[in-house]
Amino acid sequence: MATHSKIRPVILAGGTGTRLWPMSRLLSPKQFMPLAGPKTMLAETVGRVDDSARFLPPIVLCNEEYRFIVAEQLRAIGIKPEAIVLEPMARNTAPAVAVAALLAAKSDPATPLLLLPADHVISAGDKFQAAIASALPAAVAGKLMTFGIPPARAETGYGYIRRGAALKGHDGCYAVDRFVEKPDAATAEAYLKDGGYDWNSGMFLFRADRYLAELERLQPAIAEACEAAIAQGANDLDFFRLDKDAFGRAPSISIDYAVMEHTKDAGVVPADIGWNDVGAWDALWQIGQKDADGNVVLGDVVAIDSTNSYLRSESGKLLATVGVDNLVVVVTDDAVLVTEMDKAQDVKKVVEQLNAQGREEPRSHTTVFRPWGSYRGIDIGERHQVKHIMVKPGGKLSLQWHHHRAEHWVVVSGRAQVTKGEETVMLNENESIYIPIGTQHRLENPGKVPLHLIEVQSGGYLGEDDIVRIEDTYGRS
Repeated sequence: MATHSKIRPVILAGGTGTRLWPMSRLLSPKQFMPLAGPKTMLAETVGRVDDSARFLPPIVLCNEEYRFIVAEQLRAIGIKPEAIVLEPMARNTAPAVAVAALLAAKSDPATPLLLLPADHVISAGDKFQAAIASALPAAVAGKLMTFGIPPARAETGYGYIRRGAALKGHDGCYAVDRFVEKPDAATAEAYLKDGGYDWNSGMFLFRADRYLAELERLQPAIAEACEAAIAQGANDLDFFRLDKDAFGRAPSISIDYAVMEHTKDAGVVPADIGWNDVGAWDALWQIGQKDADGNVVLGDVVAIDSTNSYLRSESGKLLATVGVDNLVVVVTDDAVLVTEMDKAQDVKKVVEQLNAQGREEPRSHTTVFRPWGSYRGIDIGERHQVKHIMVKPGGKLSLQWHHHRAEHWVVVSGRAQVTKGEETVMLNENESIYIPIGTQHRLENPGKVPLHLIEVQSGGYLGEDDIVRIEDTYGRS
């Protein structure tokens, strides 16, 4: 592959995945979870394009809330991205891709960009690479290529692409006749029988300058806002933070509506790559490994006379079913979901109702990840809260104090370095320390193994917003 045709992957990691609650939550959505295998979906996506002979380092775009999760998951698989770009608010895919194209064009305007959502499953990796190889020459020649998935069934949950004539000189590539919205059941059956329609995968390959040229022609407000958001943006540790006001001026619109449905240069490669967008629990049942009774079973589960169900326990607690069929049952530390398989799309209605009630379950898990490690809520009651805290080797919490709470730390394993007021104390296993209200303090792990401790908070208010940060390694002061 010629140097100028090396592909820059653009990974979109900003979705919320509400239909996969209670595992997918606002602060830890599906792309950051190992839903379809041992690796997280982000790690799987980036791993598909981890080949320096064909691909440049990726540009990853995400909400600023996810920045440390993204950085840590990339570090864990040894990927050094070209950039992790922080979006100050959601603006859909057209502005996100515009930002990536503008950044990529700084080094080479003709760089081919491969746009990949971070929350898709692709089981046939060799066919995926072959589809990219088929689309690349057309993309280098100026076409805006997408990947169509040959439909396995009359699906009403996906948009479709109607194939046009074959692109001359580009084997396996076709012009796009038209994009069509999600159909009703009868129309989907007609598309399946027709044979000329593919599912719209939401993956694209095109040159940065070609996308920007079409965007400026069709949606100049997006182009202008994204240019300003980069010009007025700033580097922040390992991240590039877009300017909030400028990016906020970009219309919120998908790449399909903004560009692909209107350009005359859209092309499609039919790609039978084992693709699934994992939109809801029934999709994970479809792609999961089933037992003799048609069940996908994950975790500590006993299933008696149970069939064709998705049964998952993530809580460490036993999940037992008797005489059930066609159900999704998912158990986490703080929630249990039970739904009929064909109602799995409606799980988002549960999330909407919980949000309307101001509950925490749609927002975060009992385990919350931070750049220094994680904490898990164990107990909460009147004027007290108990947490299990894990600090990674070399990790340190911010230097901080609290208006309303005192803290008592007990080291379970590892070694802790504690700043308390003007003194610094080293704590070993089974040792403890008390931090009074209003006392400046910091917790660090100077060792080479994870530090585990139990924190008991007490006071009149125990919210996470009662943290006054004085100094922070991770730029949160």
